[in-house]
Amino acid sequence: MTSTHVPNMNTVLMVEKTLKEHREPMHKMQLWKALPKSTEYPTFTYILGYLESHNLITFDNKGRIVWIAADNSKLREMLKTGVRLVD
Repeated sequence: MTSTHVPNMNTVLMVEKTLKEHREPMHKMQLWKALPKSTEYPTFTYILGYLESHNLITFDNKGRIVWIAADNSKLREMLKTGVRLVD
């Protein structure tokens, strides 16, 4: 019998919030240890897979997790002030 590590919504939101609050990208273990509540590592890995498959995070060339969702305030500001190249 295999156990499936399916997180509840509060756990997913906790991981998202922790990612958003950190200014610099973090490695998986750094993020896992930075979570305010303990989470089983398989559940945490499942959440990262979910976030990546929904284009909310990506991994940079150093293996760090980067929040890329469009709700990023810096991204919104750059889009407002950026130069439009194509009409």
